[in-house]
Amino acid sequence: MNLFTQDKDVKKLSLLNPVHFLALGFGSGKAAKAPGTFGTLAAVPVVLLMQQLSLMPYLVITLICSLAGVYICGQAAKDMGAHDHGAIVWDEVVGLMITMIAVPANWLWLAIGFALFRFFDIIKPWPISWLDAKVDGGFGIMIDDVLAGVFALISLQLMVYYL
Repeated sequence: MNLFTQDKDVKKLSLLNPVHFLALGFGSGKAAKAPGTFGTLAAVPVVLLMQQLSLMPYLVITLICSLAGVYICGQAAKDMGAHDHGAIVWDEVVGLMITMIAVPANWLWLAIGFALFRFFDIIKPWPISWLDAKVDGGFGIMIDDVLAGVFALISLQLMVYYL
């Protein structure tokens, strides 16, 4: 059984290209099954490192990664010739970074944040579903996961506050 996709579009990307490497979530987007979940898993070490920072640097890095993601995802999609291909998972990396803003740094909250982000990313409640259907390009690839991260962040913050 091959763990990596043999998709012809994914083969157009190279992990040696820094843009492709990031777009593929450090290679995790090449998973044959559930690349979005694997992309979110690839974000876990990033979040664990970032949680060592104070809030302002965390927010600045998250903003930079979000803005850069518009280019990264858009360029990878262009190079593949496919809009929002499942292997492009930089948006999942950023989505988990957003989800975990100002959350206590421990495995329980990280696991809950991971689950909440995946829930909102998969279910795509309105307006996430509308944005996913109507907005194209790198911004379109990023915005639904950014908003799923915001939904997960709000849900997680409510849990942290009330539990």
